Order: sequence, then structure tokens, then C-alpha cells
Amino acid sequence: MNKEIFIIRHGETDFNLQGIVQGRGVNPSLNTTGKRQAQLFFNRYQDESFEVIYTSTLRRTHESVEAFISKGIKWEQSAALDEISWGIFEGKHATLDFKALYRKLIDGWNMGDLDLKAPGGESPIEVQQRQSLFLNSMLQQPQQKILICMHGRAMRIFLPTMLQKSLLTMDEFPHHNLTLYKLNFAQERFTVELFNNLDHLHEA
Repeated sequence: MNKEIFIIRHGETDFNLQGIVQGRGVNPSLNTTGKRQAQLFFNRYQDESFEVIYTSTLRRTHESVEAFISKGIKWEQSAALDEISWGIFEGKHATLDFKALYRKLIDGWNMGDLDLKAPGGESPIEVQQRQSLFLNSMLQQPQQKILICMHGRAMRIFLPTMLQKSLLTMDEFPHHNLTLYKLNFAQERFTVELFNNLDHLHEA
């Protein structure tokens, strides 16, 4: 069954601005800018006939698509779409120690060590495992036009998984707050129609 899938990252939070590590265990709301981003996305895509909305369990994704949910579109939360866990660093400022560890993790992932993780956190492989279960289930559902709201690093894992690419390509998928990737599913494969698209944020 063919599907159109719109995948967005949540809008901006104060923690994004303040350099506080969010991850899976921290649950801030959108700030004023984030709410504006969500409204601009809604203004642009409100007439799309979405049949289901999937979000993570974290409120910043709920608030980013709240206007669509208010239209009565079916909405499901899935922990499989939660952000990667940054373990002991979550809720803390991105200190020099965290930045050094983050650089070590990214370098390790880029070299193929995809089991590396922050202390108490998750690895890309672990995130991919939970996402793959969600993806397989979603593809079995009857809905054809789907809106998904999730998180930055989680998107960087989800997109190559959908496209059957190695996780070594994670960082080839940039993201910004309320960025859009649109993928089409046909003949058992995904193709990208819109890549890191921000046009909606520049409309009056």
C-alpha cells in the first residue's frame, strides 16, 4: 500500500536556546518561537488530509502538532519515537565535558561503533531497534497519509532506517526545529520528496 509520510522535528524549546541537553528523560514545553513555528507549519499543511498523527511520548512533540490533533485526526503516542537517551547528561547544560563526550560519541558512530552510548543512555542501535518495530507496524496499518513528529537525533536514525541506508549516514540528514522531511512509500521502498524543508517557516 502506497503511503505519504510527513516527518517533522518538534518546535523550539527554551532548553534548545539555553544549551541544555534534552534527550528522552527531559520534558519541556515549546517556547514562544516553537509555538510560532508550529503555527506556521499548520498554516501551510492544514489542508492535507492526514489520517493519523504519530508523536513521541514527550510534550514538545504533542504541542508541535496540537493544531492538527484539535481537528480530530487520530493521534497515537509511541515511545519508539522518543529522542535518544543521553543518560546522565540529560537536563544539564552542555558543559565542556558533555561536548567532549558528544564529540567522542559522534566520532565513534562515524567510525562504525554504533553501540557506543552516554553513561546511562542509549546507543543508535538500541534506538533503531525500537524504531524498526514501530516502522514495521506502521506499514501494516491502512492509513496512507501520515504525520510524524519526533526529535533530532531520533530523526537522524529513523530516516536512514526507512531508506535502508547504513546508520553511518546519520549525519547526512540535517535538522532544524520544525524541519520537514516528506517521504513516499511505493513498491516496498521509500523515496524522499522533501529534504530538511523549512519553506513553511518563511511564509507570512
